[in-house]
Formats: sequence, C-alpha cells, structure tokens
Amino acid sequence: MSKCRALSPEQQIALHDGLVIPAHPLALDEHRRLDERHQRALTRYYMASGAGGIAVGVHSTQFEIRDPKHNLFEKVLRFAAEEVERAKLQRPFIRIAGLCGPTAQALGEAETAAAIGYDAGLLSMGGLAEQSELQLLKRTEQIAEHMPVIGFYLQPSVGGKIFSYEFWRAFADIPGVVAIKMAPFNRYQTIDVVRAVCESERRDEIALYTGNDDNIVNDLLTLYRFQVGGRKVEKRIVGGLLGHWAVWTRNAVKLLEEIKQVRERELLPANLLTRNIEVTETNAAFFDPAHGFAGCIPGIHEVLRRQGLMQGTWCLNPHESLSPGQQEEIDRMYRDYPDLNDDEFVKHHLEEWLS
Repeated sequence: MSKCRALSPEQQIALHDGLVIPAHPLALDEHRRLDERHQRALTRYYMASGAGGIAVGVHSTQFEIRDPKHNLFEKVLRFAAEEVERAKLQRPFIRIAGLCGPTAQALGEAETAAAIGYDAGLLSMGGLAEQSELQLLKRTEQIAEHMPVIGFYLQPSVGGKIFSYEFWRAFADIPGVVAIKMAPFNRYQTIDVVRAVCESERRDEIALYTGNDDNIVNDLLTLYRFQVGGRKVEKRIVGGLLGHWAVWTRNAVKLLEEIKQVRERELLPANLLTRNIEVTETNAAFFDPAHGFAGCIPGIHEVLRRQGLMQGTWCLNPHESLSPGQQEEIDRMYRDYPDLNDDEFVKHHLEEWLS
C-alpha cells in the first residue's frame, strides 16, 4: 500500500465507533441540470446534522453522472469536498467516493477522488456479472493500492450479485479494505460477510456498516458471535452508509447515538425493536420496493423537496420518477411517524445552508 493514502488515526477510531454516513443525492433544476446551490446545501445539511461522513458518486448520486453527456462525476465530488473543507469541522469526517465499473474505470475514479481529497472509496461490484469472484478480488486489490476501500454487498434486485462466503473471506484479507457495507437485504448473506470478517486476522481492521435498509435498527443492535479457532469472536455492525439516511439525517444521528448507549446491555429496550419496523416502513415509502425500487431515488428527492433542500424530484434519467401511490405513502409516513422526521431542524437552518 505504498501508494495508498490511509485514514487518519482519528478517522479510523470514528469509523470503528460507528458513524451515520448518508449516500449523497444529486440536486437538479427543472432542466435536469446540476443545481449547485442546493447541491452544496445538502452537504451542509449532512454536516450540521452530525453525520460522520458522506458518500458521493454512489447510487443515490445517480450513476448517470459518469455519462460523458453529463460529465458530473468530478464536479459533484469537488463541490462536496469544498464544503467539507470550508466547514473546518472539529471532529473526524470521512469523505467517501463511489467507485464502479471495470478495473480501469474504477482505478480512474479512485485517482480522481484521491486527488480531490477523498479518504476512501465505496467499491461497487454491480454491473460486473461476467467477472469471476477471483477477478473481482484482483480488481479490489488494485483499487486498494490507491485508496482505502469500503466493500459493498449490493442486493441482486438492483444490479448486485450473490457472492460466496469464500469470496468475502478472501476479501477481508486484502490490505487496504477498511470497511464493508452490507446491503444484500438478506440475513443469510449478511451473516456470511460478518463471519468471513471474524475469521480473518484483519477482523479488527475492518468496520462493518449496514446498507440493509429493511433492517437498519436490528443490524445496529445485534452482536454477532462465532467460534474461530476454538474461541469466541464477536463483531458488531457499528454504523450505516445508507441512502435512507440521506433524509431525516438529524434524527438518524440521534437514533445511532441512542443505539450506542444501549447495545452493550444484556437486555435491550423493546421500543427499539418496534422502531426497527417504523424505520423499515418509512424506507418502504422512500425506496419503493412495491415497484421493484423503481422510485427509490425520486422518493429520497421528494422528502428533500418537501423540506426545501431540493427544488424538485428530477433525475438525470427522465424516466425515473415517483411510482404510483408513492407520494401518498410518504404522506402517510409523515402522518404515522412524526417523530422520525427532522423538518423543524431543517426549517431552522435552511436559509443559512442555501446562502
């Protein structure tokens, strides 16, 4: 890893303690052009909410930013990085760049992100179904020579693929892998990753993050325990890197802090198990599993639009829009779970973030 920049000791401690890391959306105007004012306001919102990092250039930022006709990948990464620098935060904050595509593309994106000042790359393995597990491991090794890597287990229904336990066991041994985001939306596959990391001698160097939007709270409450070489090894999913946390972020930060305070107890408060269902139902409204997640990005946009953090729900792909009934479901989430939103916090600071 001689060429690879590393997380600072303070960032490593924060990453392993557990952070709220929103997957940063893309703000567009009515002409589907980048809305710089609202794009920068979103980054300011996440920092003010207490998030411990942001992930930019990921699915929520829309993969179309890489299309030459839009050419927005570097620009949106740069806007976010500039806002973080300007804020001069007195706490660790991790800038994560989404990396995707074949090895050459992912390497190019890693080099671009590192030059702008990003601290780590969230390495997508989506869209590479033709590559073997061995090829994908070699791809990861190459990226990790340039930038700390956060692995990403993406559910098959939105372009991911199922990986073997052996894949994750080898993945965990790659120097430069600092975390893994698990988003297979599947208990069996989530356990595969956690067990694989526990079996690795690098287990204490890898932080586990949930991307399982259907089980966020339970993922964060659960202590995983496995027998490794005749002794018990325990590991937690410490935080989340989530599109869901791109909205109502202030209250997501409060939720994670509440979970941190109670998860070492032998008996957990039953109200948090109920909260898991509430959070999952709001996610269903935002992410639109009723229509195969077709409205997941517009659903995030709709909440931000209502708060004034976006002008509209437009996406670069004009065919991406709210699904039938999705707006009504979001209405219901506001009505049924008013304690989960952070509208008052946003209202109080919006003018400042937009200035």
